[in-house]
Amino acid sequence: MRLDLGSDVVDLTAAIVDIESVSGAEKALADAVEEALEALPHLTVVRDGDTLVARTDLGRAERVILAGHLDTVPLNGNLPSSVRGDRLYGCGTTDMKSGVAVALKLAAALTGPSRDITYVFYECEEVEADRNGLKRLVETRPELLAGDFAVLMEPTGGLIEGGCQGTLRAEVTATGERAHSARAWMGSNAIHTAGRILDVLRGYEPARPVVDGLEYHEGLNAVFIRGGVAGNVIPDECVVTVNYRFAPDKSLDEAEDYVREVFAGFEVAIVDAAPAARPGLTHPAAAAFAEASGAAVRAKLGWTDVSRFAALGVPAVNYGPGEPTLAHTKDEYVEIPLIADCERRMRAWLA
Repeated sequence: MRLDLGSDVVDLTAAIVDIESVSGAEKALADAVEEALEALPHLTVVRDGDTLVARTDLGRAERVILAGHLDTVPLNGNLPSSVRGDRLYGCGTTDMKSGVAVALKLAAALTGPSRDITYVFYECEEVEADRNGLKRLVETRPELLAGDFAVLMEPTGGLIEGGCQGTLRAEVTATGERAHSARAWMGSNAIHTAGRILDVLRGYEPARPVVDGLEYHEGLNAVFIRGGVAGNVIPDECVVTVNYRFAPDKSLDEAEDYVREVFAGFEVAIVDAAPAARPGLTHPAAAAFAEASGAAVRAKLGWTDVSRFAALGVPAVNYGPGEPTLAHTKDEYVEIPLIADCERRMRAWLA
């Protein structure tokens, strides 16, 4: 399977979509991307598993990174791709093969860009973090990701979404004492006590901090609850799993401290966490991108791999033609005009 990087960006998107690449099975698409990039003499290409990095080396004053994942969620009867009106339908059209197509078009066309560019096409974004190709590069080959500013081609509907929220999950435990349910007064019902945890959540007022000029909207919610021993036993434990989405004005440690403070008096165990990323829009390269693209800017309400760039000290934003609310749906599609518009705006910035 070959990709023609000289074709129209919409046709290229369709060709990429039609190469099935469910997480863990990206090899065919990675092979096609590698072959296309290797044919470009102005790029140096490195492959790590099914993750590819292609770089210009022109000695420019700044280096920017354009990154996108190759994988999709499992198919749902939505391949091959099809065009209906101004929409291209198919698995991965919005998340995020249209963004990958834009980056590949730029990789082929920009032989003398205004900034050095590193293109990253990586595997296993849609599954557990330990399999993520970008995470692997951060940990094992960070020199390949060195740069001044990064754009993750995630679906944003053609808007610039700065940084990302952090996320953590905590298990908040209410304890009690077991007893026979016929003599409940001899015990202490942990499920009843857990009502105090839910009261805290019901009364929570989300913070809306402004970071680098963008307003974020935090969230603290119960996502699981478990408890109970048997139908005739007063339970001695009830665990409420809470998800905290926090703005990038907090570090991971500060977010953990906040959750422990909110649930003071209960046992709190942090079971999963990922840091937020500041928008970095005050960086000259980021400001130039926002100005040249002319796209509207808003905060990213969610976690994305821009956090991995932030961990390397590289400010990053999300920007791509896909519509995020359509990601992972059976009728996933991308608006065709937005693909061409995204390519045009990126060229205006980098040409």
